[in-house]
Amino acid sequence: MLLPRWALGNWWSRYHRYSSESYLALMDRFRAERLPFSVAVIDMDWHRVDSVPPEHGNGWTGYSWEPTLFPDPAAFLAELHRRGMRTTLNLHPATGVRAFEDRYPEMARAVGVDSSTGEAVPFNASDRVFLEAYFRELHHPLERQGVDFWWIDWQQGRTSNQAGVDPLWVLNHFHHLDAARDGGSGMTFSRYAGPGSHRYAVGFSGDAVISWASLAFQPEFTATAANIGYCWWSHDIGGHTTGIRDDELATRWVQFGVFSPIMRLHSANNPFIRKEPWAFPPAHRAAMDDALRLRHRMVPYLHTMNHRAAEQGIPLVRPIYHAEPRRREAYTVPNEYEFGSELILAPITEPASTVSLRGRVRAWLPAGLWTDIFTGTVYRGNRAVELHRTIASIPALLRAGGILPLDASGELDATINPAELDVLVAPAASGHFVLVEDRTDDQPPATALGDVARTPLSWDRECSEFRIGAVAGATDVVPQQRTWTITMLAALPYGAVTVEAEPTDAVTSTAIAPEPLAVTGEAGRWSITVQVRSDAGAVVRFGTAPLRVGGDPIEKARVLLETAQMGNPEKLAAWEILSTGRSPLEQLTELGAADLPEPVRSALAELLGAVSLDDAV
Repeated sequence: MLLPRWALGNWWSRYHRYSSESYLALMDRFRAERLPFSVAVIDMDWHRVDSVPPEHGNGWTGYSWEPTLFPDPAAFLAELHRRGMRTTLNLHPATGVRAFEDRYPEMARAVGVDSSTGEAVPFNASDRVFLEAYFRELHHPLERQGVDFWWIDWQQGRTSNQAGVDPLWVLNHFHHLDAARDGGSGMTFSRYAGPGSHRYAVGFSGDAVISWASLAFQPEFTATAANIGYCWWSHDIGGHTTGIRDDELATRWVQFGVFSPIMRLHSANNPFIRKEPWAFPPAHRAAMDDALRLRHRMVPYLHTMNHRAAEQGIPLVRPIYHAEPRRREAYTVPNEYEFGSELILAPITEPASTVSLRGRVRAWLPAGLWTDIFTGTVYRGNRAVELHRTIASIPALLRAGGILPLDASGELDATINPAELDVLVAPAASGHFVLVEDRTDDQPPATALGDVARTPLSWDRECSEFRIGAVAGATDVVPQQRTWTITMLAALPYGAVTVEAEPTDAVTSTAIAPEPLAVTGEAGRWSITVQVRSDAGAVVRFGTAPLRVGGDPIEKARVLLETAQMGNPEKLAAWEILSTGRSPLEQLTELGAADLPEPVRSALAELLGAVSLDDAV
């Protein structure tokens, strides 16, 4: 199925006794910090919990707003919508509908229970009459107030009144159908109910323990969901419960979450388990801020992959062996995965070395060249490599010829097709990408797969040309004119960079005069910006020769040695080896014999094995 565009942004979730005032204040703090969130998850305290009369049991199940916390639910939900957010409420339906609920009289009448007795309406997933009333009397009124979709948090067993029928499977199925009524999106969020659950919207793995072992399990778990066609998976990013506070763990978990199908921060009902970035030390806060902003910027890419998944059945996240099934090495890196058509991710899921101050992960790269979008380091493929990173990032590698479109508008609303885009290009090979966009309505029509705008983007390495094609399809869903920033992960170009419009029946090639464009940035990462009519497209020419790719491994090695927590004499000895001008192989041999801590030697080996600007690439 096709998810709504807003589901691909950041989700805020916390098991916490929020009020309408405190929740909106938190969302306003996020906006003030320029931290974009598109989904507001309200856990079980949205409904009556502590105020449930004792004779009715506990407050785990509920369908009535807690008035002391949310006195005007419709106004609260409207304020979230005004901020560009969509809302889901938590459901634990096992206890049924009890006499204190606002909609108890209607529900009792619908299923034939005498409401004058106060008898509870029991939950019965296998009873059609109950299910019809369950949606009509309990959920639809809340949706009319502004609830956008439901979090089905069933945890009460796998048996029902009908042998072999799992209540969670029934809830997933009928919530999905109900959400798709009248051409709705079919959006739901639920715990996993076994094989077959992939037919519904977003899955949920259950409460995650806060530990490195839990984080280390999640990339493989998520990637292998593709083996049964499960495209959209949600974890408690950062961990939900127990464990210990570990700022590095929390940061690495958020960085993984950005490159997972659904980015949903979550934590338990514990005042000491927090996910707000400002609750962490400066370096970790900065890394979390950057990660959350990047997730929002990636929505154009993610939504294109959303359409690919719906049209072709290719999940956003796939194990490497899906791309290279005949390579034995592809089965040796379970935590490495494809992230869409352009990227390979290798999350860091273990603590950093106290000597190198870097976390590391083993990866195997398919043939070709791969450029880290954060560090700019370029790696040759068809080999295994250990990747080392500071707390600022995890390895995110763009294939040669890869084209990664990002939102550059600065808007915090994930439903908007941006008027400004930043396109990252790894120009070591030619490449092609088709940006897919659709209408920004909350409930896209059932024909959404065909009701799209497609913008072809291509890079021709031999001609040094980047082409922005004219929009095809539903041209009315995108801005008539856009500002495009093209960012090249390469050396600076030889000669001037120019742009001209694509010739069409309506627009001639002289509509944009071929004139030099300003280049901003530096070798390794630089950009040009151009305004382009969406119905015309444009061609940008980058100088007179193919762009060179690679970096300065010696300078990166100097930074590594400078920050390493180790002996200064050993640093100097290593630097003298690196300064000889000998080949990387000779330097690696000498470093192997030097008295260096293993994490530092391994990190230096990574840099010396990377592609240099002096290489003929």
